[in-house]
Amino acid sequence: MFIPLSSPDITEKEIEAILEVLESPNLALGPKMEQFERQMAALAGRRFGIAVNSGTSGLHLLVRALEIGEGDEVITTPFSFIASANCMLFERARPVFVDIDPDTLNMDPALIEAAVTPRTKGILPVHAFGQPAAMAPLMEIAERRGLKVIEDACEAIGAHYRGRPAGSFGDGSVFAFYPNKQITTGEGGVVLTDDERIAFLCRSMRNQGRGEGGGWLDHERLGFNYRLDELSCALGLAQLQRLPEILARRAAVAEKYNRLLAEIPGVTIPYISPEVKMSWFVYVIRLAQGIDRDRVMELMQERGVQCRPYFTPIHLQPFYQKQFGFNEGDFPVTEAVGRAVLALPFSTVLQEEQIVSVVDCLRESIEEAR
Repeated sequence: MFIPLSSPDITEKEIEAILEVLESPNLALGPKMEQFERQMAALAGRRFGIAVNSGTSGLHLLVRALEIGEGDEVITTPFSFIASANCMLFERARPVFVDIDPDTLNMDPALIEAAVTPRTKGILPVHAFGQPAAMAPLMEIAERRGLKVIEDACEAIGAHYRGRPAGSFGDGSVFAFYPNKQITTGEGGVVLTDDERIAFLCRSMRNQGRGEGGGWLDHERLGFNYRLDELSCALGLAQLQRLPEILARRAAVAEKYNRLLAEIPGVTIPYISPEVKMSWFVYVIRLAQGIDRDRVMELMQERGVQCRPYFTPIHLQPFYQKQFGFNEGDFPVTEAVGRAVLALPFSTVLQEEQIVSVVDCLRESIEEAR
């Protein structure tokens, strides 16, 4: 038995879309990119979309476009993929962490106000695992304090907060499309904004700093090679057409897990806030204190079931400890969660018999690890 942690959902529709591009004269900066950008912006109710080669690149461009730089601080979460904090370091700004809500696993808005200093330039919330953060109190603080907001919606395409789509909040937002995401472009992401100036700067900087009206060798500002090619955009367009179906199938997989895992003592299934519509990115459980999570993970992988601790707190990554002096105990909720979480195999194409096998393997591994 081998059950991978994730698998992309690719059909003939996606293959035909790729072949169409290969038969065209455009492999970069062409009509598929422009169409993908328009459709992604419409999905989130934004005016502008800028396709980029990764979610990380998108976050970096927004940090630069918002003129967040050396000495500035941005309040964010330590329970996330590391890119949501690294994007500040690229511009010599500093991520300032606040602890998370123990239920939603998102940044606790009640802790934000105390973290604001004269150096604070913005807030970067992350929608962990596809569950939107508490954007209403966060946006209220940002507006009152005059802070920028970068919405990291990389894991949350199709999610909603109080009826409003993820990706529609703040000065700019980012979706990402790595193969384990809800929809994929292989590698890729998109920046979304309602601000014409931010859109112009991100479009220029993703393309080596070229101006919209200048020549190929005319560069108006420092830029990067963050472009997304036509093949990737074509794949994204085909996946986007299937988004409602994909989200429904992922929700069905999560519900099957919820039902089967409810019978296993010591396992806590994901909590979903009544304020949100979840978009399932990964399926992450928590194991009770006294269960050796790492041993359970080792036993499951020996049996052919891939699993992973999701996430390891950013502030305890060796680089962050060395550079900023973080220690165990700095963010106790994040650390407790980080010791207990375990991501199980999850994808659109995961079959019911595989879900049953994963749950049986988890049950056996917990019993053996005790």
